[in-house]
Amino acid sequence: MQRDFIERSILSALVFLKDATLSEEYANRKGLLQSLDPRIKTLSFLAFLVTAVSLKSSVLIGYLYVFCIMLAFLSSIPVKYFLMRTLLFIPLFSLCVVLPTLFSSVTPGELVWSFNVFGFNGVITRPGIDGAVLFVVRIATSVSLVVLLSLTTRHSELLKVLRVFRVPQVFVLTVSMCYRYLYLFATMVENIFTAVKSRIGVVSHQQRGRDVVAWNIANTWNRTTQMSEEVYMAMVSRGYTGEPRLLYEFHATLKDWVWLLSASIICASLFYRGLTL
Repeated sequence: MQRDFIERSILSALVFLKDATLSEEYANRKGLLQSLDPRIKTLSFLAFLVTAVSLKSSVLIGYLYVFCIMLAFLSSIPVKYFLMRTLLFIPLFSLCVVLPTLFSSVTPGELVWSFNVFGFNGVITRPGIDGAVLFVVRIATSVSLVVLLSLTTRHSELLKVLRVFRVPQVFVLTVSMCYRYLYLFATMVENIFTAVKSRIGVVSHQQRGRDVVAWNIANTWNRTTQMSEEVYMAMVSRGYTGEPRLLYEFHATLKDWVWLLSASIICASLFYRGLTL
């Protein structure tokens, strides 16, 4: 049972890695965000992200989070899939990080609840709860915005947008290399795992198991080093110079400018409301 759990965990992690890095299924669908110019869309999401980070009201940030979920629905992204991608990792981890701030020893203030567990006296305060909620909601909204942008925009378009915004070419080249390399790396690890299982089966002796793991780590390291060079040479031989190239040029339409104006109004309204609270 334990071996099956470990095996399923490894394979699921590899599948998730490949799906998260190379899946453009939702970017190719017909939806609201997919129809926008990538430059305008990226600029508007950057404004949303700055707004989410700057606001000091969890309620206002919550409105932005609900708006993000509405955008996912209007962009033909299943809400359940979107929530699974954005709530199960970083926001939950941030909740664990912020838990100590709930207590009066870290955040003094108005008493909300006190308890005693195994001789430990815990006192939760109102400022601690407010700070923790604000932190988690801010993280969840920021992650959701970034994920939504990546899901609704092709990777090649995002890279070209970075160059439009004058991001250094070496950075774009590095990101492009990592993007192409990750899929090959995940596939290689999956093949190694399958090969070891088919040739060795169940490793009953701990020393033998450690030897197999150590050998595969060293082999994977050597193969990845060689593969990175081969990937780079293959890209250079096909004319890649670090500048992302598309078969079409970006063209902003009236719909894009209306969207940018609407995004600006939303951000300005949230900022104004935050100042009046």
